Amino acid sequence: MIKIKLLFFILLTTIIQATPIIINEKSSNIELLSQSFIYEDNTKSLTIEDIQEKDIEFKTITQSRLSFGYSPDFDVWIKFTLHNQSDKVIEKIIEYANPLTTHINFFEISTKSAYKDGLLQINKSRKTLNPYFEILLEPNETKIYYIKASSYITTLIVQLNLWDIQEFYNKELKHQSILQLFFGAMFILAFYNIFIYFFTKDISYLYYVLYLVGISIHHLMYTGMAHIYLIKNEWLIYSVQYAAIFIALPVFFLALFSKTFIKTIQYPIWNKILNILIFLIPITVLLFMILEHGHKYRNLLSIVLLIYLIMLVIYASFKKNRQAYFILGGWLIVFIGGITMYLSSTGILNIYQYFPYIVELTFISEALLFSIALADKINNLQYEKNIADKKLIIQQETENERLSIEVKEKTKKLQESLNQQTTLLKELNHRVKNNMQTIISLIRLQADEVSDEEMQNTFTTIQNRINAMSHLHELLYKQHDISHINAHEYFDNLIMGLQDSFENEIDILYDIDVKLEVETAISCGLILNELITNSFKYAFEEDIGKIIVKLHKVQNTFYLSIEDNGKGYDPNTVKHSFGLILVKTLVQDHLRGEILITIKDGVKNTIIWREND
Repeated sequence: MIKIKLLFFILLTTIIQATPIIINEKSSNIELLSQSFIYEDNTKSLTIEDIQEKDIEFKTITQSRLSFGYSPDFDVWIKFTLHNQSDKVIEKIIEYANPLTTHINFFEISTKSAYKDGLLQINKSRKTLNPYFEILLEPNETKIYYIKASSYITTLIVQLNLWDIQEFYNKELKHQSILQLFFGAMFILAFYNIFIYFFTKDISYLYYVLYLVGISIHHLMYTGMAHIYLIKNEWLIYSVQYAAIFIALPVFFLALFSKTFIKTIQYPIWNKILNILIFLIPITVLLFMILEHGHKYRNLLSIVLLIYLIMLVIYASFKKNRQAYFILGGWLIVFIGGITMYLSSTGILNIYQYFPYIVELTFISEALLFSIALADKINNLQYEKNIADKKLIIQQETENERLSIEVKEKTKKLQESLNQQTTLLKELNHRVKNNMQTIISLIRLQADEVSDEEMQNTFTTIQNRINAMSHLHELLYKQHDISHINAHEYFDNLIMGLQDSFENEIDILYDIDVKLEVETAISCGLILNELITNSFKYAFEEDIGKIIVKLHKVQNTFYLSIEDNGKGYDPNTVKHSFGLILVKTLVQDHLRGEILITIKDGVKNTIIWREND
């Protein structure tokens, strides 16, 4: 009885497994997996010949999608039978609807054909994201097909669909176009925010751009776009081996973005833990990649960091951190996308069946929300700046008013002090002038008692020298500006005094257009006194002649010339004259200039010096 039941079960299983999937020329977008049979080869040694020759018991499948997670220790064999019920030759496509399975072998039993595809053995001519295999069925023909799938690095996910060729390529074109729009939007957001970073120098924008780049790289890998268009076949093994890095990158930069954007430094304990997790992310990723069974745990810390960030942002939201509200919204969107990818990869729930682009939608929504958050941050900073500017303006007005009052008070005191000093200085100049006049009077009295003519001339010369300084102090006493003196008025008074002393009718001509500093004026007065005295005493034989006094300034150089049309003199006979020695001393030591003497049709003395030398 038991043998009969066992025989009946084997017969029933054979009949069930031999039941073909009926198709015709119109058949398309048919899910095959739930109508197929499966066998797990834990030895990873069976070949297609072994499968056919040995009594391998395949099991029925009820799911339309199988996900085995990380499964490097076994191969999965899928068996299905197709029957063309039409009277036409039909060509169809079998799509293996997952781009990340590393090895896929497709076998057609009747023709003994075998084809390879998968992430690590991509057909160079393939431009579709998912592997596919073309089949051909004659009218009313039935064929058995096997698929061997294994994936020793990525998760093993099996999903099979049968397509009409044209409809398959139309679907693929639409799918890739949508993905291109997604990556284009991510690129535009990254490009826009990198420019904002260059203008604002806010590091949050740089981390956000790196996060967008990380998300884009990860999704290029996840969707298969990178393997088809960007990465050469010989590099695919490396992209698979280091896939953990592409997963960790967006998490790493998102953590840095969140840290700087909501300023977690204001929450010391939370910030310290976050810093530790950020520091550990690259270390653990590299460590788990090196360890023999580390692939199982390579994304563990990234998940921990994501959960911790959500907790941190929730805490910051309770603390009424405005930026945290945006981050929390973005994180909820990212969390939905992450959960979706996790549930799909583990086979718990294939949400793509109902919302095929939910991951792209969540990423774009999150990126847009973060961009809005960054824009809001700028607006908030601008608002705070405007308030600060208003406070600063009010403070400046108050301070200006205070300073204005203080300046007025100090100016008043300084003006009073200046007036007092000016009055005292004028009084000093007046007293100096009076004292000089007293000295001159004493010298004149002394000269009247001397009968020697040479001694009287000496006394007269002394009087004239003192008079030269006395006239200056007299002018300083009379005028308001005591730092400069009118050279024309000063020289005129000085020479008139000399004319009175010598009682001659020499014509004096002036060409003067500058003012002199007081110190310079004293030296010039003494020089003028000596040279005019010499002209009065020695230049003219009959008290008839002309003296020309010129003083000009060209840029910062002064030119003083005293010229007479007298008889001149022999330089060799008067070179030791005290008067000329005094003149040269005043020119060289006081004015720091030079004197040029020209003796031709009279005598011309030209004195040149530079201002402030």
